[in-house]
Amino acid sequence: MRFTEPEPGLPTDSDIDLEIPSQRTETHWPVIGAISAGGVLGALARYGISQAWPTPTGGFPWATFVINVTGSLLIGALMVVVTDIFTRQRLLRPFLGVGVLGGYTTFSTYAVEIRNLIAAGAPGMAAFYLVTTLAAACVAVFVGMTAARAVTWLVTA
Repeated sequence: MRFTEPEPGLPTDSDIDLEIPSQRTETHWPVIGAISAGGVLGALARYGISQAWPTPTGGFPWATFVINVTGSLLIGALMVVVTDIFTRQRLLRPFLGVGVLGGYTTFSTYAVEIRNLIAAGAPGMAAFYLVTTLAAACVAVFVGMTAARAVTWLVTA
């Protein structure tokens, strides 16, 4: 596969379909490098938090909950920033959004922890965790977007 630079001025979209030839041009080394570097940073932050805040068997997984909710808040804010302010920084979204925040948030661990809660005999806690994480993450995205828009409006007014 040949890697090429996208046309200048076009946004870099990390959500591509390799079956569509026109989208293959976005799979070039600067984007892959930005995603990889960001992913390392995000995963290290997640690992540090999870090690500092372990979950007891059958207990509420606070570390993963906080990681996913704060990551969702930051993703909401980031999407406003990259679409409204830093529109020409084509590696910002891949680095921060896909890399750092993609490596930081962990909805796969969330799913495993739900299974572990059920296996530990805490199905009520599992259901509570399932619902509250999704609800809190959705609210956090909205709050992040709203706050970023408010700050953007104050700065540009």
